[in-house]
Amino acid sequence: MAIVRVTRRLHFAAAHRLGRADWDAARNAAVFGQCANPNWHGHNYELDVTVAGPVDPETGFVFDLKRLRELVEAEVIADVDHANLNLDVPWFSGVNPTTENLVVAIWRRIAAVLPAEVQLVRLQLWETPRNYVEYTGDQA
Repeated sequence: MAIVRVTRRLHFAAAHRLGRADWDAARNAAVFGQCANPNWHGHNYELDVTVAGPVDPETGFVFDLKRLRELVEAEVIADVDHANLNLDVPWFSGVNPTTENLVVAIWRRIAAVLPAEVQLVRLQLWETPRNYVEYTGDQA
């Protein structure tokens, strides 16, 4: 049976500040640049969620993309949209909110609630139109 990948793109806006509490302001600024701004800064993120599975012979779908959107909105977007990633997201508390760390945390939330008939295979999290990170799951 053919295995097909499908992708849904979602959007959210969030603020954050990168840095380490155990570093002084000068070191944080040297390493994280403008992202260490003590007054925060924001991004309009784009999240591409790719799942794979067999094509259902009844529907012709791998997975209903409306259902995928609803799942991701409930598990991720509802918590992060128009939020401060450093302060407002309980499942991301205490983590330096780099895009790399955020995509891993998002993966874990989505993977935990996907039905067994599909597999989460890739997330792309766009921080800007020119910068994104990609995650395909923990590599052991």
